[in-house]
Amino acid sequence: MGSSGDRTFAGLLEDIVANVQSIIRSEVRLARAEIREETVKAGKAAGIAGSGAVLAFYAVGFLLLTGVFALETAVQPWLAALIVAVFVGAIAGVLVNIGLKRMKQVNPRPEKTIHSVKENVEWLKNQAR
Repeated sequence: MGSSGDRTFAGLLEDIVANVQSIIRSEVRLARAEIREETVKAGKAAGIAGSGAVLAFYAVGFLLLTGVFALETAVQPWLAALIVAVFVGAIAGVLVNIGLKRMKQVNPRPEKTIHSVKENVEWLKNQAR
């Protein structure tokens, strides 16, 4: 038998299994954190795009109101409504564009976790040699 510093095969195997379990738990925590981060980013982008869509809806309402005023009389009330509609429509367009650009930046894949898992697999392969 070996000295007290020598470890048995069963003990080594037990340590390897414990380390692998720990690595897997860490990877799951990392994946959750990454997904949570991307979900928050997507929510913010959707909120901005939604704000733009609401303002676009109001712009259509103002344009319709402009048409009513234009048919009713060809004086200043319809011109004022037209100016407001164009202004609200421009803001809506800007907000929708910002929201869409931010949505394109959202990455649903947990890249850090994938990279880390690949490193861990490589490490395990090296340990098995």
